[in-house]
Amino acid sequence: MPRGARDLPELYRTFLTALGGAGASPFYGLLPLQSCRLFTMDPQGEPGRPRGFTFAAGPPHRGDLFLHIIEAGCSDLVLIGITGPLAGRVVTGNADGFWGPNVSSAADFLAWYERWLDHMLDGRDNRDLDLTSPALRAPTDRILRQHRDRKDLSRP
Repeated sequence: MPRGARDLPELYRTFLTALGGAGASPFYGLLPLQSCRLFTMDPQGEPGRPRGFTFAAGPPHRGDLFLHIIEAGCSDLVLIGITGPLAGRVVTGNADGFWGPNVSSAADFLAWYERWLDHMLDGRDNRDLDLTSPALRAPTDRILRQHRDRKDLSRP
């Protein structure tokens, strides 16, 4: 864990202190800060082979630090850069290097989070983040509900 809250990127720290430390986000939700773990990006290996991430168990660690902030399942990670040139940027990747890191085009955590909220509000499906907005799910939910209602009416 970073030495303290002051080590977190400013806009992520502001989000945690002003809006809350866990909750809605892509995948399985924002991790509470006490559950977040530090990782380093693996060094570049063979050409064409994706880079993974390694848990930074404690000092000394080599490379820039990334904080695991969103549970994505299995060995997939959503991280925020803590040190180095990607500090404050959201990075998705796979700990085992099954697929390479993807740095968000959003300049910081708040811009990234607001983009996600806008996608959900506009009903945009985002297959890259394995998300379906409530607006896009609504027709399916309505069909299932109507089907259940018909079954209930046919019962004696």
